[in-house]
Amino acid sequence: MASTASRFLRKLPRSLKLPQTLVRSNLTRVLSSSTQQTTEPSDSLRRIGSRLLRHDSIATRSFSSQEGPAPIDYSSILQEDEFHKLANVTMNHLLEKIEDYGDNVQIDGFDIDYGNEVLTLKLGSLGTYVLNKQTPNRQIWMSSPVSGPSRFDWDREANAWIYRRTEAKLHKLLEEELESLCGEPIQLS
Repeated sequence: MASTASRFLRKLPRSLKLPQTLVRSNLTRVLSSSTQQTTEPSDSLRRIGSRLLRHDSIATRSFSSQEGPAPIDYSSILQEDEFHKLANVTMNHLLEKIEDYGDNVQIDGFDIDYGNEVLTLKLGSLGTYVLNKQTPNRQIWMSSPVSGPSRFDWDREANAWIYRRTEAKLHKLLEEELESLCGEPIQLS
């Protein structure tokens, strides 16, 4: 029991940010005062924890209405049906444009497929793009062989899917990357 309590208390100050001396003094007091043997080690740990929590020098955090993250502006979040309409139009538009583009470029292994709300563009040895709808987040996610993963949110003002981290627009980013990879310009917007 003493070794279990000791192990527990060695880790406790780090997780609760307690002074090590406070923990040692309470451990010594509890272990020396427990001349009666308890059958459960958890009884001893419970007593140690309650003594530590009653101690006056433990710092506590207070949370006020002024602290924390900024409130969410729910008016900017798309309703699910609106998200599906916008995302479906975008995915179908990209499918058509990139299919036409595939007829103009000579790339071995060029293939585009849209199924189960996932658009997959294979460019042979140049890599694969995957775009899919993320309904809970109201985002379109893209995995690119050039720029890696991106998450696009609908921006009402820009009337476009925007990657907030870089402010890149989905259509523009795809145009630039496909032209760079395939050597032929493409117009997606």
